[in-house]
Amino acid sequence: MVADIDGFLPDSAFLLDVPASDWKDAIRQAGKGLVAAGFTTDAYTDQMIETVEKLGPYIVIAPGLALAHSRPSDAVLKTGLSWVRLTKPVEFGNKANDPVSLVIGLAGHDENEHIAVMSAIAGALIDPKKTAALADAPTPEAIRAILKG
Repeated sequence: MVADIDGFLPDSAFLLDVPASDWKDAIRQAGKGLVAAGFTTDAYTDQMIETVEKLGPYIVIAPGLALAHSRPSDAVLKTGLSWVRLTKPVEFGNKANDPVSLVIGLAGHDENEHIAVMSAIAGALIDPKKTAALADAPTPEAIRAILKG
């Protein structure tokens, strides 16, 4: 699945070195990337924020990393990812893994695609060397190359 990352993570889905005032703004940035790439409508961004409001900051899955997502819905046009690197980390309220500087938006068109893409991206991010390299990667091409490697 990671080999197919290009289709799930096009250049239009990247927002590199952008500011966010708080966790909601960080998720809105991830939503902008999903909308810009044609993966979701704006309604999905609201659904991602509502998910954190209801379930807490469980989306902060590793130190400095949030995987923003919600359940598959009509607001998901097709499966894809967005990639947001913040200029300044923000707090999500996850004591173990705050503050967050990388927010990956995940939109799954259905349960199977949602889980497949989530597994692929999580597998790539488990490696601390890759995570460190991703923090400094200058371009979408460089980030995709690290994820595939």
